[in-house]
Amino acid sequence: MNRTPSQFKILASENVADQRLRNTFQSATGHALGQRAQSVQLVPEWEDLRERAHRIKEETVENLDFYLEKLEASVVRRGGRVFWARDASEASNYVVDLCRRLQAPTVVKSKSMAAEEIGLADALESAGVEPVETDLGEFIIQVAGETPSHIIAPALHMTRQQIGNLFHEKFGIPYTDVPAELCAFARQRLRREFLSARLGISGVNFAAADTGTIVIVENEGNARLCTSLPRVHLAIMGLEKVIPRFADLPLFLRLLARSSTGQRQTSYVSMISGPRREREWDGPEEFHLILLDNGRSDILADPRMRRSLYCIRCGACLNTCPIYQRVGGHSYGSVYSGPIGSVLTPLFQGLEVAKDLPYASSLCGSCSNICPVKIDLHHQLLWLREKLVSRRATPWQERLAMSLFAAGMKDPALYRMGSALLRLLLKVSGKGNRPFAVPGWSPTRDFPALAETSFKQWWEENRPRGEG
Repeated sequence: MNRTPSQFKILASENVADQRLRNTFQSATGHALGQRAQSVQLVPEWEDLRERAHRIKEETVENLDFYLEKLEASVVRRGGRVFWARDASEASNYVVDLCRRLQAPTVVKSKSMAAEEIGLADALESAGVEPVETDLGEFIIQVAGETPSHIIAPALHMTRQQIGNLFHEKFGIPYTDVPAELCAFARQRLRREFLSARLGISGVNFAAADTGTIVIVENEGNARLCTSLPRVHLAIMGLEKVIPRFADLPLFLRLLARSSTGQRQTSYVSMISGPRREREWDGPEEFHLILLDNGRSDILADPRMRRSLYCIRCGACLNTCPIYQRVGGHSYGSVYSGPIGSVLTPLFQGLEVAKDLPYASSLCGSCSNICPVKIDLHHQLLWLREKLVSRRATPWQERLAMSLFAAGMKDPALYRMGSALLRLLLKVSGKGNRPFAVPGWSPTRDFPALAETSFKQWWEENRPRGEG
């Protein structure tokens, strides 16, 4: 199904009514949060690490052009090739042209949110190249014909029974819902793809500007195979993935692993500095790095929103978000879901397209509290709402209601008259002190009942005599 951010209200309404889906998301995110909490407790200096990471990201983003040019020079010095892609089309065309030069009928891919963002799989298929996803979660949703529902756990929305049925239907194997057996089947099927592919494509978690080293973290080993077995390795990274120094890397690895999966460290950390050199037996003959802009320069130009570029894609803000837990990742209609997705998607695709996403938050601030690099996500969502209001992009009924509310809150006489009128209307209508139903709100949420009397009346009747 082709989902878009403009369908958020429809998709969220459908998914919030799906009890099985809600149970799956709440169970999975609850488990992830528990693992993270246990892991973080072992690091007394956790808040200091967050602050240091925030400062490094701030330094990087404020001097992004300098560090990106430094990264490019370092990669080229080590024999790699760098391509600057302004948008999704330029990035996809570069990959397709490379496939044609290599005469590659298939490519193996490890998990990459940047590749998902530019729709690389569709572009390759249109060019007659078969992209083979090798991350287990990505492999499952590719077979299912779906899109990722979580930044680090693409198939989070599926139960093992659903995956067992999927493999049985698509591959004709006997049904099993034993995770080890399902993993073994996927491993066996993907192994021959690793050995035959001429091009391996990966994402990038971090890229050190001073050494030209790209870093990939994972738990399955598929990314390492993608980057080492094929003749050519191509990596795609958003501009914000650069960090100033290789020495900064241990800090971010500690924060990323604990925030995403609750691990002290992931099973594999690959550090790649260019292609294979003379007298080296392993590694690709060519190394290509795509530096993807695709709207990031516009975000950088906005002083209030540029902090969203600090994100290291750990997914912790999704796990802790009460909205994400109830509606799931597919409701957002975008590659990026949850609080960070509600910030990035309107910035990438336009506020008009994704105008409902900034409202997909309770503004409880839990996303900001858990963010390992201290992005003030709930403030960013508020600023996006401010932009929508200033552009008059909200429904006229909402604008009218807010105008009346604002007028009442500014004028005591209007406030008293309005509250008295409301109580009278509720009484005449037979609702007592229960509020009227509000379309889009009341079916799933309760308004508090109106107090029997106003505070001013209560104070007049109950204040001790002699007080002013």
